[in-house]
Amino acid sequence: MASLTGKLRIAVAQMAVGKDKIANVAKARSYIKQASEKNAQVVILPECFNSPYGTQYFHEYGENQSDSWTLAQLKDQIKETPLTVIAGSIPEKVGGKCYNTSFTLNPEGEIIGKHRKTHLFDIDIPGKITFKESETLTPGDSVTTFDYKEHAGVKFGVGICYDIRFPEQALCMRYKHGANVLVYPGAFNMTTGPAHWAALARGRALDTQSFCIVASPARVESKTEYVAYGYSTIFGPWCDVVGKLEDGEGLLVADIDMEKVSEIRGNIPISMQRKPEMFL
Repeated sequence: MASLTGKLRIAVAQMAVGKDKIANVAKARSYIKQASEKNAQVVILPECFNSPYGTQYFHEYGENQSDSWTLAQLKDQIKETPLTVIAGSIPEKVGGKCYNTSFTLNPEGEIIGKHRKTHLFDIDIPGKITFKESETLTPGDSVTTFDYKEHAGVKFGVGICYDIRFPEQALCMRYKHGANVLVYPGAFNMTTGPAHWAALARGRALDTQSFCIVASPARVESKTEYVAYGYSTIFGPWCDVVGKLEDGEGLLVADIDMEKVSEIRGNIPISMQRKPEMFL
């Protein structure tokens, strides 16, 4: 791989999400505008940014890609403030099915990436949390990467939330597709978030020697609704924290130095030392 050069300014919008879709999307547009005003080149929204996170909401809030009101709103905002938007995720309806889908739009408003969450969040931790996305969602079946054409050599890989627990997906994004910035919009909960959110993101950064960015909704306390953990963070390929929010609403803006990827991959050349044939 040729050495990467230069810095890329990334913004992560950690927004509170409620039951009013119009208000949610207006808030997303506001964060995109704020990111542009801070000269960000890429802005990342959280998982389910237009909908409450819950199996009872996915079909109600779901939209078809062909006539998606949410995507139309984002495209309108991009016309005003051109930049790349990794649009967290929204419930996507296709016939009778529903997917948890992340769309990426370039500064021209064109869709250049589309990831359907491949690993559905089906867990049961007695006395703490039981959640089964498979009750209403259909899993995707592909790894998603895209070239960031505004910066030579930069390639993003996108997963959604529970996808981060599967290192083989991240390894595929690096070794098969050449990704060097991994992005995971995710709404970890108050049981798994404190325990695993940062650890998993650090792990994927180390596995792939890439930047790893995790983008959460803000925490909104509730006794009846799903509560997201927060703590959106950008980890570097050395597993260092480049930028981090806490649990409240906010916009994280940080410059990521792409030369660090080339430097660390050169210093610790695991790409030339790994033996994947042993594990097939």
